[in-house]
Amino acid sequence: MEIIPGVHQVEGMHGNVFLVERDALVLIDTGMPGSAGKILSYVREILGKEPTTITTILLTHYHLDHTGSVAKLAARTKAKVAIHEGDAPYLAGEKPMPVPKVKRPLLMRILRTFIRVTPARPDIILHDGETIAGLTCIHTPGHTPGSACFYDPAKKVIFVGDSTVTIGGAIRGPVEEYSADPAQARASLGKIADLDFDTLLSGHGDPVKPGAAAKLREFLGKK
Repeated sequence: MEIIPGVHQVEGMHGNVFLVERDALVLIDTGMPGSAGKILSYVREILGKEPTTITTILLTHYHLDHTGSVAKLAARTKAKVAIHEGDAPYLAGEKPMPVPKVKRPLLMRILRTFIRVTPARPDIILHDGETIAGLTCIHTPGHTPGSACFYDPAKKVIFVGDSTVTIGGAIRGPVEEYSADPAQARASLGKIADLDFDTLLSGHGDPVKPGAAAKLREFLGKK
């Protein structure tokens, strides 16, 4: 579905996936393993474009529900894969992905044995404040060491990954049991609260619009 002009969400994903239309397409996150076909079908059938129109894949963080299809999509589209330096070693398989602090960690370990994860070496290592494909990378650590938001000042939209979740148009904090440092994650939201954006798109939940920046400041208790 088209959320605002030129910004689309591929529905039916565990882990939201977005496409931004420019001269080429920018893909933000890739969903779980097995999601590539649905994403490419959206590009062909809804946007009427070829998969190779995707030239950049931006990853908000390394968690499996956001990077699970990146290797296959990169191979199919030849797009450049970009992730913040703090999460790059996990994506590349140089560091093991920690098991979340959930109530049933054994179940998580069992599930991982059935889900094949293909490491992907990023083409571009991002740093705080850099601009890529017209979006500014803002390092917002806490959910993961290299969690990042991507801000498009022209479209007044920000993609925040799992730095927040959204429920019925309301902003909530990051899910604590899946966050490396929940307090740091919440504090990191202060880095984006004063930006000028009208739409906030999170990794889980519904779009927040209009007036998303004001809603974020209200959530954080900022005037």
